[in-house]
Amino acid sequence: MFGAKSHKPQTKIDTLIGAGTIISGDVQFSGGLRVDGEIKGNIFASEGIPSTLVISEHAKVEGQIRVTHLVINGAVTGPVQASEFLELQPKAKVTGDVEYSRVEMHLGAVVQGRLIHQGQNVKSVELKLASSK
Repeated sequence: MFGAKSHKPQTKIDTLIGAGTIISGDVQFSGGLRVDGEIKGNIFASEGIPSTLVISEHAKVEGQIRVTHLVINGAVTGPVQASEFLELQPKAKVTGDVEYSRVEMHLGAVVQGRLIHQGQNVKSVELKLASSK
């Protein structure tokens, strides 16, 4: 849309949390992060900087996620917020509420929680009825 503020997704992965790695605690990052391991804590992207988080097929996250672009193909337990774009791939399993602006959901993906659309500039609609004489 015209005038819509949209960041290009971060295509470069700056950080990798490898398979077999377990992190207990919050993770804050900028740029691109791929998780192949397990995180027991919240994942936040730096404010105002386009970010991409990829949660691979074997990854597990227990905690809140707040990023610009998010791709999930693993398991997430906790609330998820993708301010621009969310892709739920076939093996994604999310247990918790999901807030998104745009979403792509593949066959097989599971969400156990509410899907909440976060539209920009949502305006109320006024309905005027013509009076009959």
